[in-house]
Amino acid sequence: MEATLAVSTVIFSLRASGSFGADERERSIWLPLVRRIRAPHDGMWALPGGPLGEREGLAEAATSTLAKTTGLAPRYLEQLYAFGSPERSGEDAERVVSVVYWALVAEEEARAARIGQNVRWFKADELPRLAFDHNVIVDYALWRLRNKVEYSRIASGFLGETFTLAQLREAYEAVLGRPLDPANFRRQIEASGALVDTGQVLTGVRHRPPRLYRYNTTVDLAEQGPLGRTAEK
Repeated sequence: MEATLAVSTVIFSLRASGSFGADERERSIWLPLVRRIRAPHDGMWALPGGPLGEREGLAEAATSTLAKTTGLAPRYLEQLYAFGSPERSGEDAERVVSVVYWALVAEEEARAARIGQNVRWFKADELPRLAFDHNVIVDYALWRLRNKVEYSRIASGFLGETFTLAQLREAYEAVLGRPLDPANFRRQIEASGALVDTGQVLTGVRHRPPRLYRYNTTVDLAEQGPLGRTAEK
């Protein structure tokens, strides 16, 4: 049986329990989904994606589909896995093999995403039943994210080039799904040598402005996916 090759993307962003930009400090992982408008699984929510074009590279197809469906252009895009079970499309449907990417976008970028009747943000841990095997794909992407945040610079995909220690800790807490002691987190991060003090402070705050940091790119953090460019496997 011939199979169609498709490319899909799991896009993660940090978001308060309300709307983007809410004042609440507690944030969690959210992702945009697209409502299908044709069979199979007509009307169900699914990951953004589509068939691979004849002259498209894999990462190029992922980037192009995201731009068309959500208007997003993530800084971090990495290939996740290929899903090709014969049963994933249903008994009577054409077999589809999906090469899946995962992406991270900062909250201010996610706020500008194109949403509407057929595109909506969902909390990653509280998804409805999705089309195909997309629930399994999201679970795998979350597992990958939670493992990788411990040893890489991936958290900056949520925050941008500079950030405060509190913002970094909140990103870790959202990814790991548990609170972290601020003092212990600071000690561990500072001891790791992973961050560089930029000498700047966060402006527009009421109290003493916190320092801004960036990741120290001279320190090897076992980075497996390049930040700021795509990774073809």
